[in-house]
Amino acid sequence: MGLNNKWVRAAIPALLIHCSIGTVYCWSTFKEAVAQKIGMSTFAVGWAFSLAIFFLGMSAAFAGRMVEKDIHKSSLLSCICFTAGMIGTGLFIQFTTGVIALIGVFVCYGCIMGIGLGVGYLTPVKTLMLWFSEQKGLATGISIMGFGLAKAIATPIMEKIQASLGISAMFYILGAVYFCMMMLGHFLLKKPDGWVEPDDNKDSFKVTSMFKNRVFLGIWLMFFINIHCGLALITYEKQILGVTFEGMAVLAAMVSVIPSVTAAFNALGRIGYSSISDKMKDRNTVYKIIFISCIAITAAALIPFSISNGKTSFVLGGIVIVLLCLVNLGYGGGFSTLPALLSSRFGMDKISKIHGLSLSAWAVAGITGNNMSELILKATNRTYDYILIATLVLYAAALVICITLVGRKTEK
Repeated sequence: MGLNNKWVRAAIPALLIHCSIGTVYCWSTFKEAVAQKIGMSTFAVGWAFSLAIFFLGMSAAFAGRMVEKDIHKSSLLSCICFTAGMIGTGLFIQFTTGVIALIGVFVCYGCIMGIGLGVGYLTPVKTLMLWFSEQKGLATGISIMGFGLAKAIATPIMEKIQASLGISAMFYILGAVYFCMMMLGHFLLKKPDGWVEPDDNKDSFKVTSMFKNRVFLGIWLMFFINIHCGLALITYEKQILGVTFEGMAVLAAMVSVIPSVTAAFNALGRIGYSSISDKMKDRNTVYKIIFISCIAITAAALIPFSISNGKTSFVLGGIVIVLLCLVNLGYGGGFSTLPALLSSRFGMDKISKIHGLSLSAWAVAGITGNNMSELILKATNRTYDYILIATLVLYAAALVICITLVGRKTEK
């Protein structure tokens, strides 16, 4: 069989692409350094990440047709946009300051790199499901696990480069490394021999009709809520842990270690939940498990968090750690199970277009998730239990949507 097999032509190139673009989640590692270097507030600079996620989702929503027709064009576009965005960000940080630098970071990191993220995220997914036709969940889990694992791999590397060479050099070096990785993925990626895409000259796919479809609307809403709640908690991990372990010298050192553990759970959820879905009659069952587990642990954390009155305890600390691990687990699993769930409901013919359209939920959640937490904290004088209340209500709503709108369907 040689090099023309599912691992060389699908799994490895997918990992090369996703392990590169997944470093967008390393934003918290260097956002303060960026803000300090260009002389702007951390809050203002933080919008670059929101823009990156927004353009990720929206570019994926509109790139489905291109990905269906030519995965090599889309993988090349992703490589160019993502790496150009990274290097451009480094240039603006090094040579400009103030508002000009901020706009440059928004354009390069938020817009250009965001487009590369969205197109790159979508590109290998259908190819993986074609090669792994009997294990679609495992296939998408392999790829999307790379997206989640990227944070755990890249964070220590970024920190070392920043410490020794500076923030701008970090963007230049990683931009070059990711260009090589993504180009290799671009050359290796290939659909199975004999697969011919249906003629789309009479393509009946319409965005408006999809949002009128009860099942698709339900999937979009529960996917949006899972990302929104995940970002609301994940982007404030360090702050929540800091409050939880404040005054506990024995556990204070764990604050710097736990994010790596939660990142591992994020990656584990991506490969674990999607692989489990291959064994289930209905892949929607995975989302029921995700929402029930998140409801249970959020409620369990809310009680000691609310009655602690600012005092920390080992019980509260343990529950908060479990909370962040399970939220990350479900956050990652929601991403990786989505393509296989969509294929079970709508088939494979237009899966890239439908998957891309569903990722618009990610774009919206990228704006609303962390900003909801910021607004709650401002309104309640930095009280984190109100964030837990909000996410608990939303997780419960997602479970209702999951059961009533998405329903159950046995795969053929």
